[in-house]
Amino acid sequence: MNLPNLISLARLLSVPLAVWLIVSGWMVTAFWLFVLAGVSDAVDGFIAKRFGCQTTLGSYLDPIADKVLLVSVYLAFGFQGLLPPWLVILVVSRDLLIVGGALLMHTLTLTQPKIHPLLISKLNTFAQILLAAETLARAAGAYPDHGVGAVLIYVVATTTFLSGGAYLWNWARGTRQMERDAS
Repeated sequence: MNLPNLISLARLLSVPLAVWLIVSGWMVTAFWLFVLAGVSDAVDGFIAKRFGCQTTLGSYLDPIADKVLLVSVYLAFGFQGLLPPWLVILVVSRDLLIVGGALLMHTLTLTQPKIHPLLISKLNTFAQILLAAETLARAAGAYPDHGVGAVLIYVVATTTFLSGGAYLWNWARGTRQMERDAS
């Protein structure tokens, strides 16, 4: 296991601590752990690319760590009433849809699915990270609520809906093509 993979693994292992900090009300510490997780994501990617340390394990471990962190943080926000339940359900459902779709495609084709993040999905992840950081900062009392969070909630909702729809559309096209090829 190389250094970038160890960093990704550490990020994944930090998730229970992040959730515990949020549900226990330790928002300042949770904020800084979330920032550290974000920095670690950038560092492991930089090291992997710059020093040729990219591995198959890392290609799975890095996005898994990112998704588990975001989904878990959003669930903790929902539990604490920091974000509306409908948004938490939408975010979690989209990620379950993506994982479920990848597993279904793997089952149908018996090959590793090639999931290439769509531009809308990258925008969605960026918006989710911004909203999580803003929510933690606001909950920690770092600044008064000026409505930024409310705007970000609707940006996250819109990009989550569009991203989930785009994945569904692509999978529907892929399965139609598989059925044509099998005929």
